[in-house]
Amino acid sequence: LDPSRDGATVVCPNPFYQIYEGAALLGGARAWFAPSDPARNFAVDWAGVPESVWAKTQLLFACSPGNPTGAVMSLGEWELLFKLSDQYGFVIASDECYSEIYFRDEAPLGALQAAAQLGRTDFKNLISLTSLSKRSSVPGLRSGFVAGDAALIKPFLLYRTYHGSAMSPIVQAASIAAWGDEQHVVDNRALYREKFAKVTPLLTPVMDVALPDAAFYLWAGVPEVFKGSDTAFSRELLALYNVVVLPGSFLARDAQGHNPGAGRVRMALVAETAECVEAAQRIVHFIQSKVH
Repeated sequence: LDPSRDGATVVCPNPFYQIYEGAALLGGARAWFAPSDPARNFAVDWAGVPESVWAKTQLLFACSPGNPTGAVMSLGEWELLFKLSDQYGFVIASDECYSEIYFRDEAPLGALQAAAQLGRTDFKNLISLTSLSKRSSVPGLRSGFVAGDAALIKPFLLYRTYHGSAMSPIVQAASIAAWGDEQHVVDNRALYREKFAKVTPLLTPVMDVALPDAAFYLWAGVPEVFKGSDTAFSRELLALYNVVVLPGSFLARDAQGHNPGAGRVRMALVAETAECVEAAQRIVHFIQSKVH
């Protein structure tokens, strides 16, 4: 980022992983939030970003599969971003930490894969980031990698050499073992499929919720009895039934006249299957106690 340029801007999806906004602010830029569209399975409305914003954009964060929505970007969406990047010169940083947790037979389309399919084999202005955190359930390792445009990787490597901290040999060894094994990833994915298959049918009669494209979150709409207040829903659920969910409005920002996370909650199905099922049953009882 070059904060000396007038109106330096970072475009983020909305709702989003909060680090994107923090990175923009630390880099001396402002964040501009592109809302997800419930009518399109929570796909981000990139086409709705004004030309005046693109003209000042230096960096765009994409997240596919998305956090918290689980939405997966299509080849057409990637093509649009690549064309905009070529036109305005901004870098695309693709967060793909959830790419190996999915429910269909075909894995989600990644940014580098999309670029290759479109003949962009130099991956111009494109960086992909991923991690062991989700695929191997080891967020504590803080182990991942970045790949993409060689012209961007070269200065990043120099920055990383002088500014970053090296992993301990133990973490390096564990990372090699995790990256080198795919069976535990397959098994992990099967466990998530089982949890979603058991939890989603319990919640659909009482909440606006559906199986996402990928990732391990349910992005659920709160019942009308709570008058759209995701914070009231979350607070009372914790107080009365000891179940923690995250208010959707906390994961989004008020932008373009509304908060696209308002009225929804994020449920992370990361606990054991039995615990997730019990939590879902408690949520059902909680909602029924309010409705009847």
